[in-house]
Amino acid sequence: MIERREFYIGGAWVPPKVPRDCAVIDPSTEDPCAVISLGAEADADAAVAAAKAAFPSWAETAPADRRAVVVRILDQYERRKEDLAQAISMEMGAPIDMARDSQAPCLPWHLKNFLTAFDEIEWIRPLGPHAPDDRIVLEPIGVVGLITPWNWPMNQIALKVVPALLAGCTCVLKPSEESPLDAMIFAEMCHDAGVPPGVFNLVNGDGAGVGARLSSHPDVEMISFTGSTRAGRAISKAAAETLKRVTLELGGKGANIIFADADDKAVKRGVLHMMNNSGQSCNAPSRMLVERSIYDRVVDEAAEVAKSVKVGPASEPGRHIGPVVNKRQWEQIQGYIQKGIDEGARLVAGGLGLPEGMNKGYFVRPTVFADVTPGMAIEREEIFGPVLSIIAFEGEDEAVRIANDTPYGLTNYVQSQDAARRNRLALRLKSGMVEMNGRSRGAGSPFGGVKASGRAREGGHWGIEEFLEVKAVSGWASDLAAE
Repeated sequence: MIERREFYIGGAWVPPKVPRDCAVIDPSTEDPCAVISLGAEADADAAVAAAKAAFPSWAETAPADRRAVVVRILDQYERRKEDLAQAISMEMGAPIDMARDSQAPCLPWHLKNFLTAFDEIEWIRPLGPHAPDDRIVLEPIGVVGLITPWNWPMNQIALKVVPALLAGCTCVLKPSEESPLDAMIFAEMCHDAGVPPGVFNLVNGDGAGVGARLSSHPDVEMISFTGSTRAGRAISKAAAETLKRVTLELGGKGANIIFADADDKAVKRGVLHMMNNSGQSCNAPSRMLVERSIYDRVVDEAAEVAKSVKVGPASEPGRHIGPVVNKRQWEQIQGYIQKGIDEGARLVAGGLGLPEGMNKGYFVRPTVFADVTPGMAIEREEIFGPVLSIIAFEGEDEAVRIANDTPYGLTNYVQSQDAARRNRLALRLKSGMVEMNGRSRGAGSPFGGVKASGRAREGGHWGIEEFLEVKAVSGWASDLAAE
């Protein structure tokens, strides 16, 4: 049993003000794998105070020196990457091969992309030739609170902590209490990389305690949150009293639009993308919209692909999906599957209960519903599990209407060999991202959505700029040699 009750505040591991044990559950076994302590307002206050004290010096640190500190975090990753993978696999159920190949490597991927973007930033730049003595100055916003989820834990830590540090901000990280172990390893990496005391702080806790305090704290200038839309609304309300900046990366209900001229791998690609990480991704293509002329064939193919997806413990190597994160999540997914049946959707793969041969662990059968119609619960609401809904459409206009008829707007997908059609749909779809024909977004592309998916833009120079204030200066002495 791992015991990690301390928090990282002011460059040291310190005990909680009032101990409050919380078991971390291995979702593959339903057994506790670690014990942490949940912080309270006093712990959050101590972390914010440390970050506030460290901010003036860190903000004035030369950009090249901040960059060097972040590069040393990358060096630490090479030493600790297996530790990260093992922690992520155990605490949230990612199969160990996926944790090694996809989950943990999110850190170096984003870190390198941020460094590339950082090198292109002009911290003091001219407004334009019409105003030769005006300058636009970029400055760190201040102390920032970072609240991260359990589903892609290191991905979201990298997308928040790294740009905050590069921007010159100091920060307090509250990771999900479901997946705290990788975050604590990351704190050790920051310490060993020589991040100055107080620049990075970590306090474990829940949303009602540490999360709520960070959101309302008068010395926190910004909150960056990734998680549910419900929690995002609560954070926005709490932050309003202090007029702090709030950036939110929330849920999704992505449409994957498959036209009759889609490539031969489009259906398989869409189903496997949906099932990846056991469906626990906000950008999952959970609604498959299929042109009517190929609908029956696609339903049969999607069902067969889903039936081929293996489910197994996170500790076992192999290309399978693991459990969902906890009992509450498992029960919620079962409820949605039952709703789909009750509302008249046709179950063509998977269904209720544990996969065959399993009697323990929060495992969900890879599930596909056909004949789903707009308005059904499984079509409207984010399930966050391996459940795919297939919907028929007649033409391009209907496909766009169905895709956009959702509270969410994170990622949509288009599968067609018609280049002009793809471009038209990319402009008509109401989402922060559109991926077409299986092409992933490039390095440095911003991740974020619109509507109830939040409006954060994480990654690349957009991700760094979220932590910066813009100052307009007139009367700048442009003839100084030091400029």
